[in-house]
Amino acid sequence: MQGVFFRYSTKCKAQEKCLTGWVKNLYSGEVECLFEGDETRIKEMIEWCHKGPPGARIENVEVSRLTGESRYDIFRVCV
Repeated sequence: MQGVFFRYSTKCKAQEKCLTGWVKNLYSGEVECLFEGDETRIKEMIEWCHKGPPGARIENVEVSRLTGESRYDIFRVCV
């Protein structure tokens, strides 16, 4: 997914939806995201992740729900 700016596109889309959290590449080649904010906007973001930016090839999206208080004040790309 590196060549398609997936992380950067995810960051832009999350910021557009006023979500906080992060996105990062895993050593396996997968991408992991954590979204915090309005539940409806998180659902929209998950739907977007099924398609990704133009040129992305998404094979699978797994969703886990975490509980607890928000920990992030911005959305960032982790290296």
